[in-house]
Amino acid sequence: MSNRLTEEQSEKFSRSIKLLLFLFVVLPIVLLAVFMEFRFQSFEANIPSQAPSVRDDARMEIDVMPWHPVEGQRLYVPAYSHVYHQQGEPYLLTVTLNIRNTDVDHEIVVTSVRYFDTSGKELRSMLKKPLRLGPLASTEFVIEREDKAGGSGASFIVEWQAGTEVNQPIVETVMIDTRGQQGISFIAQAVVLSESAGESID
Repeated sequence: MSNRLTEEQSEKFSRSIKLLLFLFVVLPIVLLAVFMEFRFQSFEANIPSQAPSVRDDARMEIDVMPWHPVEGQRLYVPAYSHVYHQQGEPYLLTVTLNIRNTDVDHEIVVTSVRYFDTSGKELRSMLKKPLRLGPLASTEFVIEREDKAGGSGASFIVEWQAGTEVNQPIVETVMIDTRGQQGISFIAQAVVLSESAGESID
């Protein structure tokens, strides 16, 4: 009888310990996680954002070059609309081409942005008109995740010009995708194909 009573007391004590652990350890952690998630969502919602390829005073399409070009480049930029994983299955990615004018005093003009597939075939031009980028301004062009046409060896050809000597822009692609708790992201930088001071880059 005493042994049975001892077992019941032991079980009761064990349940009490578990309840205390839940109340003072597990529950606070869960509540903290929920609180942090809401705080993060609130913070994210308050971050000012702009749609890709937005046009404003610092990023304006133009009809006529504002000056005679004295400097310019044609750039090759790798892009990956998918990479391969597991047994060679394609993993689709969103591609963002980012062009940043790094000069603090002078504007540049992006004259051409063309998108090519893995075989080197031009898929489309991303610009309707030359795009003026003011000092330190940047712009981006997005290839959506479901756009599979480019393939794993896609690329951009970007051409820019300036009316005076400027710091060379930073041009790169950002590839990203997130699924559930997993994600992938990486960047690729532009390579100079040619340089020119004339009105066209050959």
